[in-house]
Amino acid sequence: MRLMHRLLTGLAAVAFAGSVAAQEINFGVISTDKAAAIRSAWEPFFDDMRKATGLKVNAFFATDYTGIIEAQRFNKVQVAWYGNKSAIEAVDRANGEVFAQFIDLHGTPGYYSYIITHRDSPINSLDDMFKRGKELTFGAGDPQSTSGTLVPGFYVFTKRGVDPKNVFKVVRPASHGVNLLAVLNKQVDVATNNSEELDKLELKDPAKRKEVKILWTSPLIPRDPLVWRKDLPADVKAKIKNFVTTYGKDEREKTVLKGMQQIAGFRASTDAQLVPIRELELAKDRAKIETDTTLSAADKASKLKAIDAKLADLAKQAK
Repeated sequence: MRLMHRLLTGLAAVAFAGSVAAQEINFGVISTDKAAAIRSAWEPFFDDMRKATGLKVNAFFATDYTGIIEAQRFNKVQVAWYGNKSAIEAVDRANGEVFAQFIDLHGTPGYYSYIITHRDSPINSLDDMFKRGKELTFGAGDPQSTSGTLVPGFYVFTKRGVDPKNVFKVVRPASHGVNLLAVLNKQVDVATNNSEELDKLELKDPAKRKEVKILWTSPLIPRDPLVWRKDLPADVKAKIKNFVTTYGKDEREKTVLKGMQQIAGFRASTDAQLVPIRELELAKDRAKIETDTTLSAADKASKLKAIDAKLADLAKQAK
């Protein structure tokens, strides 16, 4: 009897421990600015999330998207904020699933990628930039960034049949915050950035915002998604989604959201919001293959056929 009692007690303890663990989540946030500032901006949101859901919510900050993707892959992070390009990686490689999307202060469904320079720069257009490329230092985005790498990479460089590494004297990948500061301090000549980052600067320091000159603006990019692991318990998912999609109901919460990322809140979303970005990735790959002189005609045709099949499948998903 004593042995049975100990066994049952032990099993109960294990079950209880598993239940407690299931109620704890790590929430991944990319540090696009100084780490201390990001922590300070997001912590009120996490505090409210803890109170509203009863979950133990731990903040997980990383300096690049790859760090959060890998953490989510190994279940060290269960929920995360991504750009659309990095969200594709999380969905494909880290058991992720889009469940919500940012809403900006104007209610618009997207944001823009930019190529920027300092107001004092003699560069006034992309033509100027390309003509003087070998004299310039280029602040590239995080390799997993939608607005920092994928979108400008395709529209500004791939469509011209060039690689940034062959255009500029120096290419330095960094976060949006680092690139913006480098442009303001004239440490790089041109850099990628986005409307979200410049909107934050406008709010914080309008005079500094006037020092930034935009050379190129992208087509509209879908707003950033939130991604959770598919294997989160259903009740935990319900608590998180309900909290996220209803947050921003009063002035205090609206102020918190503004401080976090200049947003008004979140709306429900799915993996379908990633389809346009997947199409962009494939179009970029297709353009590279078409201009690759090292491939045989047969290899090129085979690779292009495979990409076209993927594009056709995505077109069906979009419908």
